[in-house]
Amino acid sequence: MCMQDTQAEEGETLLDALRRIHPESSTGTLRRMLTQGRVQLDGDSVHAAKTVLSAGQRVEVVARIVAEEQHPAPQKRPKGPKLDVLFEDEAILVVNKPAGLLSVATNKLEDDTLHSRCVAHVRAHHGERAWVHVVHRLDRETSGVMVFARHARHKDDLQRQFADRDVHRIYRALTEGCPEAPQGTVIAHLVEDDHLNVREMKSGYRGAREAITHYRVLDEDGLVADVELLIETGRRHQIRMAMRKLGCPIVGDHLHGATADPLGRVALHAHALEFLHPESEEPVRFEAPVPFVT
Repeated sequence: MCMQDTQAEEGETLLDALRRIHPESSTGTLRRMLTQGRVQLDGDSVHAAKTVLSAGQRVEVVARIVAEEQHPAPQKRPKGPKLDVLFEDEAILVVNKPAGLLSVATNKLEDDTLHSRCVAHVRAHHGERAWVHVVHRLDRETSGVMVFARHARHKDDLQRQFADRDVHRIYRALTEGCPEAPQGTVIAHLVEDDHLNVREMKSGYRGAREAITHYRVLDEDGLVADVELLIETGRRHQIRMAMRKLGCPIVGDHLHGATADPLGRVALHAHALEFLHPESEEPVRFEAPVPFVT
């Protein structure tokens, strides 16, 4: 039966001592014992084959399962869902939101949202205490550009710009049919209930909030139209209800009157976002390619 430990001789290397413990093993096998953490010198794991030993030191080879229990392999951090980052610095994180993903969690406390993905992203790159603040939202069904703030002071600055209507938000949509006028403005007053349902009400109705949507037809073929939209306000379903009011619901938007869904999604995309950078105060513009227009 082979020895599993030995007393070191003065001046010999660790590899020499291992050869005395396992004379039948090849040099490659002995080196694998070292890399697997199975070799201990006076009770501590060692890995360098050329370590020079002193007389009387104890060299021991432990079973592989014991080594794994004592020194488990580091767990790889699971890769999170893909995040399409358009721009990032110390003040802002700008991303391209996919359709079908919530911007932030509702009172149901959903685990996977764009915000949670952004938090995971900054923590992976800047440490576990890193955070991003929500500045604005997009509907679940809408894709496109969103900006998050890295710090509270940046959030306050950006939200002030949104509140003052200084942020230019440019959308693209495919609509069923084409508005009669090639361009115009839709003004509505919307009410949102506790279940996130949105209704249009008369001006002055309690809780109604003004929604202003400017539109311009870029192209149309008699069946669908490619429409550019600029919103002054940011109400839930604002653009979708505006296009329904014009008699041209957005393709795929069954909730607001669409009859077909050839793309498997609501064809609404936040194409561009323009604002003043919260640190430099310089104007910046970020764009995300329109996924349903070639």
